[in-house]
Amino acid sequence: MEAEFGKYRLNCELRGHEGDARGICICGDAGIATSSRDRTVRFWSQNPDKKHKYMLSKIMLGHTSFVGPLAWITPNERFPEGGLVSGGMDTNVLLWDLKTGENVQTMKGHQLQVTGLTIDANGDIVSSSVDCTIRCWRNGHAVEFWEAHKAAVQAVINLPSGELVTGSSDSTLKLWRGKSCLHTFVGHTDTVRGLAVMPGLGILSASHDGSIRLWALTGQVLMEMVGHTSIVYSVDSHISGLIVSGSEDCFAKIWKDGVCVQSIEHPGCVWDVKFLENGDIVTACSDGVVRIWTVHDDRIADSLELESYDSQLSHYKFSRKRVGGLKLEDLPGLEALQIPGANDGQTKIVREGDNGVAYSWNSREQKWDKIGEVVDGPDDNMNRAVLDGVQYDYVFDVDIGDGEPIRKLPYNRSDNPYDTADKWLLKENLPLSYRQQIVEFILQNTGQRNFTLDTSFRDPYTGSSAYIPGEPSIASGVSTKPVFKHIPKKGMLYFDMAQFDGILKKIAEFNNALLSDLGQNSLALTDFELSKVEAVVKILKDTSHYHCSKFADDDIGLLMKLLKSWPHAMIFPVIDILRMIILHPDGASLLLVHVQDENDALMEMIKRVTMLPALPANLLTSIRALTNLFKHSCFYQWLQMHRTE
Repeated sequence: MEAEFGKYRLNCELRGHEGDARGICICGDAGIATSSRDRTVRFWSQNPDKKHKYMLSKIMLGHTSFVGPLAWITPNERFPEGGLVSGGMDTNVLLWDLKTGENVQTMKGHQLQVTGLTIDANGDIVSSSVDCTIRCWRNGHAVEFWEAHKAAVQAVINLPSGELVTGSSDSTLKLWRGKSCLHTFVGHTDTVRGLAVMPGLGILSASHDGSIRLWALTGQVLMEMVGHTSIVYSVDSHISGLIVSGSEDCFAKIWKDGVCVQSIEHPGCVWDVKFLENGDIVTACSDGVVRIWTVHDDRIADSLELESYDSQLSHYKFSRKRVGGLKLEDLPGLEALQIPGANDGQTKIVREGDNGVAYSWNSREQKWDKIGEVVDGPDDNMNRAVLDGVQYDYVFDVDIGDGEPIRKLPYNRSDNPYDTADKWLLKENLPLSYRQQIVEFILQNTGQRNFTLDTSFRDPYTGSSAYIPGEPSIASGVSTKPVFKHIPKKGMLYFDMAQFDGILKKIAEFNNALLSDLGQNSLALTDFELSKVEAVVKILKDTSHYHCSKFADDDIGLLMKLLKSWPHAMIFPVIDILRMIILHPDGASLLLVHVQDENDALMEMIKRVTMLPALPANLLTSIRALTNLFKHSCFYQWLQMHRTE
C-alpha cells in the first residue's frame, strides 16, 4: 500500500522493555519483534480489539547480554507461524519459534558481538560481527565464514537479487556474491552502522559521519542526506519512496527526494527505525519504549497519550538542561538548605523551579543567605570543544588501529572516566576489552593522573565496584599526591552500591550450571522464580521509590531458600541481593520476620559461609550485609544478641 505523506504523529507505545530498545523486526502481518539491553526479545501481536494497535504476546529469554539485530523467517514447514533470529553482545545467534516463543537453537562461533542478521536466498541465516567476519548458518552449524572487512562488520543485508551487502567500521560498504567481493563502496568518512534496500534504486547506508547515502549497485552515490547532528544508527525505506533514519541526536527523520520533510523528537537516542507495510513507522528508543507513528488520522493516539508523550519530552529536555555548567536535574531542591553549612561563606547551589540559585552560609546567623540566580558567564563556554552540537572540556581523536577511522571521544573533567569509557564503547560498538586503555588515555591526556576512586566497594563479580574496576594503572615514574582522610570518620559507612547486572548474570550462570548437572538440577530456579529474582532487583535499582515500593514476602522466602539449598560456592550473589534488601525499608521489615522466627535465617547464613573451607566471596558479601544491618534500629536487638558469635 502506498503511503501518502503527511505529518507523522504518535499511534501507540509498546512498553515492557527494561533497558534500551535496540532492534526492530517487522514479522509480516504477524506482528513486531523488538530487542533490548534488558537481554530479552519481545514479540508484539496486533490487538484484535484495537486495529493498528499492538500488545505484548511473548517474552523470549535466552541471551546473557544485550540483544541487538533481529531477522524474521517466513512461515514454513518447520515454523508454521514463522521464526525469528536474534544476535547479541554474548556473541551468540539464537533461533526462536514464534508460535511457542521458545529458543530452538543456539549458534556459537563469533568471537565478539553479533551486529547484523539477515536471511539469504537459500534460507540460510547470515550474521555479521565485530570480529570482522560474516557467518552463514544452516541447521545450527556454520557452513561458511570469512573475514569481510579488516575492521568490525556493523551490518549485513540481503538484496532481492541474492547478493549480500555489508557495512563496516572501516567506513566502507561491500557487495558480495558468495564469498567474493564484487564491489567496495567508498564515500563515508566514518563507521557505516546501518543498511537497507531502496526498492528499484539500490542501497541505503547510515553512518557515524551523520549522513545517509543512497548508492547504486555499481557504487555510485545517487543521493546524500545530511541533517542529523550526531551518529546515524539506522535507516529504512518504504515503497512510497520515503526514507526514515534514527540517530544519537534523539530524532527520527523522514526524507523525501533527499530532503528532510519531518523530524520526530524522542526522549532519548533512536537506535532503530522500520517502516510497516502500511507506511507507519516503528522506532526503538534508549528510554526502552518502542513507538509507532502514523500519518492516518484514524490511527493517531488519543489526546491523553499525546499529552503524556509531550510530558516525556519535556522531562527529558529538563533533565539535560544545565545552568552555570551544572546539570539542573542533579541539583538538590530547597530541602538541602535545611542542612547547616560546614563553615562561614560555604556556597551551595539548589534548584528552584527551572533555575539554579546560589546560597552562602552565614555562620553568625546560622542561616543560608541567597546570593542570586546562577547563569552562564560570557567566558563559561569559550575555548570548549564542540561535538555534535554539545560543548565538552575535551574532544579527543582516538586511533584504535586495525585500519579503522579516527573516532571522536568527548569528555568533561567532572565526568567519571569509567562511565565515559563504557558509554563510548557501547556507542561505537567496540569491545569492552578496550575499557581500561580508554580510561588511561583519558587520564593521561587530561592531566588527571592523580585521579582517585572510592574503592570502598569491591564486588566478587569483577573484583571491583559496579562501574569502577579499581584504581587505574598509573604511568611509571609519576608520583601521586597523598590523600589524607580525617580520623575519626563521622557517620556510618554502608555498602549501598551494587553491580546488579553482574549479580543477575552470575545467578543465571550458576542456574544454568545446576540445570546441566543431573545430580543437582532439582536445585535450579524455574523461569518464574528467575523472573521473581529479576523483579526484586528491579525494585532495588529504583532507589527514588524506596519510600513506597514493596516486596512480596515470598520474594524474601525465595532468597532464603537459595541461601539454604544452593551449593556453598554459588550463594555469594544471593547474599549480595540480601545486602541491598537490608537497605530497603520494606525489605528490612520483611527480613526481620525471618530472623525473629525460631529458624534464624541470618545466623544460618553466617554459620554456612564460615564453615571451612570458607570462601572469600561469601565472607566478603556476608560482612557487608551484616554492616548494613546497622542502618535500621529494628536490627539492633538482633545485633546485640549475637555480638559474640
